[in-house]
Amino acid sequence: MLTLDRETLGELHYDDLNSSIKDTFTAIDRFELQAVEQIRVMHDEQMYRIAGYKNFSEYCQGELHVYGGYRRINQLLGASKVIVAAGELGSEIKNERQARPLLRLVKEPEKLIAAITLALESNPEPSESDFAAAANIVAPMPRGRKQFHSEPLVPKNQEPLVPKNMKVTISSPSHPRYGESGVICASAPNNSQQIVTFSDGERLLVNNTDLDAAIVSDSTERTYPKVYAEAIAALKCHHKLELERLEQELRIGLQAEVSARAEAQVIEQIQSLQDLYKQQKEQNIQLQQRLDEMEGLRKLEIENQQLQQRIQELEHTLIERPQQQWGNTMTQQATKALNKQVKEALEKTIDLRTLAVEPPKDNAQECLRLMGMALKNLSLAMNNTQALEAAAIILGSEPTKEALAIRTEQLQLLPQAVREIRQVLARIQFTWQEFWAVAEKYEVIKADYWAELTTYETDLITEARKNSYQLTVNS
Repeated sequence: MLTLDRETLGELHYDDLNSSIKDTFTAIDRFELQAVEQIRVMHDEQMYRIAGYKNFSEYCQGELHVYGGYRRINQLLGASKVIVAAGELGSEIKNERQARPLLRLVKEPEKLIAAITLALESNPEPSESDFAAAANIVAPMPRGRKQFHSEPLVPKNQEPLVPKNMKVTISSPSHPRYGESGVICASAPNNSQQIVTFSDGERLLVNNTDLDAAIVSDSTERTYPKVYAEAIAALKCHHKLELERLEQELRIGLQAEVSARAEAQVIEQIQSLQDLYKQQKEQNIQLQQRLDEMEGLRKLEIENQQLQQRIQELEHTLIERPQQQWGNTMTQQATKALNKQVKEALEKTIDLRTLAVEPPKDNAQECLRLMGMALKNLSLAMNNTQALEAAAIILGSEPTKEALAIRTEQLQLLPQAVREIRQVLARIQFTWQEFWAVAEKYEVIKADYWAELTTYETDLITEARKNSYQLTVNS
């Protein structure tokens, strides 16, 4: 802070003067908040009685009226409560004006801290309006609600309505006796206040709005002029409509949020299941390839043993038979081995001649698949590229051994898939979720099992899906 005199006025600059003004007001706010502790000691210890004052309010009006009196002291005590309730963030409140809009959150420390944090995020040096806006976001005030402390609208000639021996509690956080209970046992000077006697004998004049009990007449009911009654009724109707609108908006917002969260969870679960299915499918393919390799090795080992045995027999025969008979024996044995392999390959396939003589009638699609698998087995046994390509065209796959093996594995699941789906469709009332629980296992062969179903069955599935979608939209 600067000390000014006429000699230094000409040498001052704007920045120095502006900084000095701000430092002065900051010091005033700091000293004012420091005085609250001393005021609290004066109130709690009732030291004002030494000077002859009957109660704390009388002391404030007598000794501190120059500094705002009892009203200002109440405001400072309220600011002190806000700072204490805010904990570590209390240091961010620099004066009573900033604490005033936060006073209604003292009973809810979590909301109070949230409001201070929000104000600091919007402005590193928040003002009173910043704290008020943050408090309204954390704990919105109902629209149209204002706190009035004016006299009630009653005729002037009406007597004060005072209940006798009524116990009340101070409900306003800004009151120095907040939370304490007392008894009303005397008539108040007006209709908006009551004289409350506390347990320590102190009697204070307290506003009706600061009490937790409604002050009503024991004999007659209050009446209002017609103009005021109509205005009050209109306000009540407006407030009711506004509350209903807010409740509707809140309900719609909550429903939308719940739906969005549920949809996100379902999508996440579906993605997880798809990833798991893909991983399991890759593992099954690798396992099948490994098994095929092991089976091939086993067969090679058996063939090696047979060849070793045959070599021994041929060597023995070569020794016993003349050179001229060796050529005929080798040709006959080779022919027998080739015929045996072809016969074994044909035994693994269906009889294609039967299909040629009598074309399929009931299930042509299944017969075509069987024909494709027969050509696949025949091509593998005889190492025939043309048969392999024909099998790939019929089965709808790439003309490679690996692709045909995967496609054959999928088609082997087709009878089981059709059987389980028809079991679901046979129920009296089935849902889309029940059908999907079975169908998702056979998603990779959807086109195949869909072709096996009748038109009536596919219509049932389509109708169940539409009903499920409609229920989701309505909810």
